[in-house]
Amino acid sequence: MGPQIFLFLSSSFETSKLFLPATSCPRYKELMPHDLARAALLGLLHRTNVPKDVVDYIIFGTVIQEVKTSNVAREAALGAGFSDKTPAHTVTMACISANQAMTTGVGLIASGQCDVVVAGGVELMSDVPIRHSRKMRKMLLDLNKAKTLGQRLSLISKFRLNFLSPELPAVAEFSTSETMGHSADRLAAAFAVSRLDQDEYALRSHSLAKKAQDEGLLSDVVPFKVPGKDTVTKDNGIRPSSLEQMAKLKPAFIKPYGTVTAANSSFLTDGASAMLIMAEEKALAMGYKPKAYLRDFVYVSQDPKDQLLLGPTYATPKVLERAGLTMTDIDAFEFHEAFSGQILANFKAMDSDWFAQNYMGRKTKVGSPPLEKFNNWGGSLSLGHPFGATGCRLVMAAANRLRKEGGQYGLVAACAAGGQGHAMIVEAYPK
Repeated sequence: MGPQIFLFLSSSFETSKLFLPATSCPRYKELMPHDLARAALLGLLHRTNVPKDVVDYIIFGTVIQEVKTSNVAREAALGAGFSDKTPAHTVTMACISANQAMTTGVGLIASGQCDVVVAGGVELMSDVPIRHSRKMRKMLLDLNKAKTLGQRLSLISKFRLNFLSPELPAVAEFSTSETMGHSADRLAAAFAVSRLDQDEYALRSHSLAKKAQDEGLLSDVVPFKVPGKDTVTKDNGIRPSSLEQMAKLKPAFIKPYGTVTAANSSFLTDGASAMLIMAEEKALAMGYKPKAYLRDFVYVSQDPKDQLLLGPTYATPKVLERAGLTMTDIDAFEFHEAFSGQILANFKAMDSDWFAQNYMGRKTKVGSPPLEKFNNWGGSLSLGHPFGATGCRLVMAAANRLRKEGGQYGLVAACAAGGQGHAMIVEAYPK
C-alpha cells in the first residue's frame, strides 16, 4: 500500500480538538457528544477550507455511547452542514478508537472506495448515560406490552425499591472485573516502578505541556462557545504541581499500599478531534500542502489481565519492522499516557531482553524510547484523555513536532482496554 497523508495546510491550522476535563469544566455538562464532534468538524472545515462536497466519508471513534446518538459521526456531520449524501459511521476500540477511525479511512482510500476522508473521535465524560437496573428495565418493557389494566396492575405490584438502583457505565474490564487503575498499580509493582518515579514522570508531563502551551505550540485547540456561557479557549487540565504536594495524595486504587494516585493518572476529559486524510496525488491536485505521511500501522492484542497496558511494547517493534526502521530512526515519540506507571513499565519492558524472549517470542529487546524525544509537548496525563478522541491528538502532536523540530519520523503508540494496542509511523512531508 502506498503512503497515505494526514493532510493539513502548511500554516498553523491543524487538527481541531477540544480537550477539557469534566471535573473542572462543568460548562460542558449540558452538551451532548455530537455538539463537541460538530465543533471539531466545523473547526477543521474553517482551518483547511476543504469544500464539504468533496468529503466522501466521515468516521468517528467513541467509547461511552450516548444512546440518543448511537452513530455520533452521522449526527455530527449533519450538524456541521455536510451533505446528507455523505456516509458516516462510528467505531469503538477503547482508547484507540480515533486511531481505528483514521486507519479505517486510510483503508477506504487505499482500496479506491474514497478520495477524501475525515476521521476523528469524541468523548463527553461530563454526562455519561446511566441506565435503570435490569429489573426496572424489564418491568417497563413488560408494562409497555401489557394490554389490560389488570396486567399493568399485576406488573406494578411486583415493583420493589431496589429496582431504582442505577447502573453506571463500566469502569472495569468485563473479562476480568478489574479496573484499569488497579491493573496499572499491579503493573507498576511488577516492573518495580516506584511512587516517586511515577510522580516525577507526571510532573514532567504537566511541566512540558505548560511550556508548550505558553509557547503557543498547542495551536490545534479550537475556541468553543458554550451556549449561554463563556468561550473555552485552551486546555485547562495542565497543572504543574510539586513533588511534595503530589506525595500527599493517597493511593486511588490499591489501598493503602498502592502507588497510582490522582496526580499520576490521566483524568476524565471532554473532547473531540477531527483530521482530513487523502492520498498525496489528490492533495496536490487540490492545491494543498500536506503535513505528514502515514507510513504504516499495526494493531496488537494480548492478555487483558496481566498485560492490559503493555500495547506499546508489543506494537512498537512490529510497526518498526513493517516500516523498515529502527528506534534510532525515530525523531518524535508520542505515546498515550494512561498512567505514569503504565508508561514507565512499558519503558522497562521494551528495554528487557528477558521480556522480549519470554513474552514476545523475540530474540532481543526493541529498546526504550529516549526521554529527550518522548512526549515533549505533554501527554494524556496533562492534556487529558477523552477516550474516543486521543488518537488524533497523538498523531497531530507527532506531525507538529516533526515540522517544528525538523525531524523525519514519528512513532505513535497507545494501549487500550481489553489488552489491545496500536502503533503508527508518521513521516514529515518534505518542505
